[in-house]
Amino acid sequence: MIASQLDKIRYQTRFVVHVSVRDMFKRMTSASMMLAVCWWVGATEIVLGLVTAIPLYELALYVLARKLPDQDEQISVFYIFFVWLVNWTSTIVYLMPAFILASEPSAAMLLAGFLWLFGVFVHISNTFASMPFYNWSLMIPSYGSAFYVFFLASGNAFLPSNEIEWVVTGSMMVVYIFNTFETMHKQKDTQRALNAAREEANSRLRALEYLSQHDSLTGLFNRRAFDEALSRLLTNRRRNGDVAVFLIDLDGFKPINDTYSHDAGDQVLQTMAARLKAIAGDTAITGRLGGDEFALATRSIGTAAGALRFVEQMAADLSQPVPYGEKYLQVGASIGIAMTSHAPKSLEALCSAADQAMYRAKTTAGVNAVLFEKDKFKPRLTLEDRQTLIEAMQTGALRPFYQPKVDLLSQRTVGFEALARWQHPQRGLVPPSEFLPMIEELGLHGDFLTHMATIVLSDVENMIAEGLDPGQVSLNVPEMALATHSGQKDLEDLLSAHPAARAHLTLEITEDIFIARSAEIIRESIAHFRRSGLRISLDDFGTGFASFQHLRELEFDELKVDVSFVADLGLEPQVEVLISGFLAMAEGLGVSVIAEGVETEEQHAHLLRLGCKTAQGYLFGKAMPASETRIRLITEQCTARAMRPVEVLRPLAAPNG
Repeated sequence: MIASQLDKIRYQTRFVVHVSVRDMFKRMTSASMMLAVCWWVGATEIVLGLVTAIPLYELALYVLARKLPDQDEQISVFYIFFVWLVNWTSTIVYLMPAFILASEPSAAMLLAGFLWLFGVFVHISNTFASMPFYNWSLMIPSYGSAFYVFFLASGNAFLPSNEIEWVVTGSMMVVYIFNTFETMHKQKDTQRALNAAREEANSRLRALEYLSQHDSLTGLFNRRAFDEALSRLLTNRRRNGDVAVFLIDLDGFKPINDTYSHDAGDQVLQTMAARLKAIAGDTAITGRLGGDEFALATRSIGTAAGALRFVEQMAADLSQPVPYGEKYLQVGASIGIAMTSHAPKSLEALCSAADQAMYRAKTTAGVNAVLFEKDKFKPRLTLEDRQTLIEAMQTGALRPFYQPKVDLLSQRTVGFEALARWQHPQRGLVPPSEFLPMIEELGLHGDFLTHMATIVLSDVENMIAEGLDPGQVSLNVPEMALATHSGQKDLEDLLSAHPAARAHLTLEITEDIFIARSAEIIRESIAHFRRSGLRISLDDFGTGFASFQHLRELEFDELKVDVSFVADLGLEPQVEVLISGFLAMAEGLGVSVIAEGVETEEQHAHLLRLGCKTAQGYLFGKAMPASETRIRLITEQCTARAMRPVEVLRPLAAPNG
């Protein structure tokens, strides 16, 4: 409340300063006339004081006007106080001639004093009428002065006035009338200025409101404004029919940013926004929710078939090439559809349904749009599911198992890959395919990585302490841990707490990092960890988005050939060609190769023949708890010692004779 009132006074102060400087000449001219009259009636000393005081007050107002801040919010309380004080005291000074003339025993001079007093009244009331704080604070001393003039007049025995005195009084009446009309005219100017300022302020407010609701790049609604507009659509759904929400995520946008610059990316986003506006027309709302994600909502589509026809045309329009300079950039779109007739009706649930459908479209080959149907989608995870996972980590039910990596010639263990397993109290051993998506959806990447890395590093240190050599132990690291400074620091802190295990740790990353939004930061993180002594392994090689350019940019030590290639060994000739190419490429880059998913002796033989030296898979052992891992290493160590050649001691030959 106080802040609101202060803002109003700041607004008024700006115009008080303006009109005070504007009317300076008129005030001083009128005051000069009145001071001349006061001099004529003999108030010499008082007039000399006023001749000094009035210019000082006017100068003070001029200086304050020069110091007026550009913005209302910059006007301080002290500035307001000085503007008010100068106006208030100068009002008293300007009223002094009325006191002088009311003390004269001439009826004409008394009338002249009252005319001057009323002139001050009119000037204040008309000039400051639209500025209540200053208007009333200045009128109060003026009213008090009027009563004081009556008091002075009551003590006089008035004498008849001569002709000169009546001429002076008549002249003052003419000046009073002129000043009244002039003040009224300027009051209109002030009102126009106030209205113009108010309109400018409203225009700024409208501009700020627009900026707060719209994306600055595309002009579409931002996320908050889109949600508000969608909420209104849902509120009126019963009267206007069902609502359909389309969530659109661009395909192939990140490579455009990386290859052609962010200007090209901005051009794509602006073009897509313009196309969505054209698609939406006047009946739908559109928004940019962030990055390359857009949304459209409408109530003009009544059926699922109509929504699918609509989205088919939308996908076709959005997939048209985008001109950029002399090039044409190609992007696609994955679209999720949620309708109030097929999904929950609340804002959050409807958007969540569209998001699930969009994610399925994004991850399903050959599909660019999916309609959410409740019976075909699993329910979204809850806070209870989150707490269950957290408790599984806290109790150790969710922990790493270790799958051996072996030398293909000797089949000796050369390392392990740490793979997460969940020993559920009711469901038994839960495979990672079930709980890893839950961790991703619930945003527990950081907690999960910290939990897994802590146990892995501790297990490796324990093996070393027992005199065992675990070799290189691989740990899968998600994009988030490498794309943020906090994730990088957390991992670095863990490694610092387990220095003995550091040299045995390999960080496994997937090719997806090449198209991640923070790909550059991830590459810098990888280079940092590699310089600190860690090995970097590129997992699932051949299935992702790596290119020769990416392989040149990324520092790594190991390629892991994906299980899909190993599974087709001996079945498809081209697979052998590809694996041979991977091996040759790795040799040229100076990195090692591990084949994943080896399950048969035939695959083992093929890999040996192709020149692959290291592999992992069920043929050599499944993932096992740390206790079984130690038993495996102890057994191999004992076997190696038993097979070590033994030197046979022969008796010395008897001397001749």
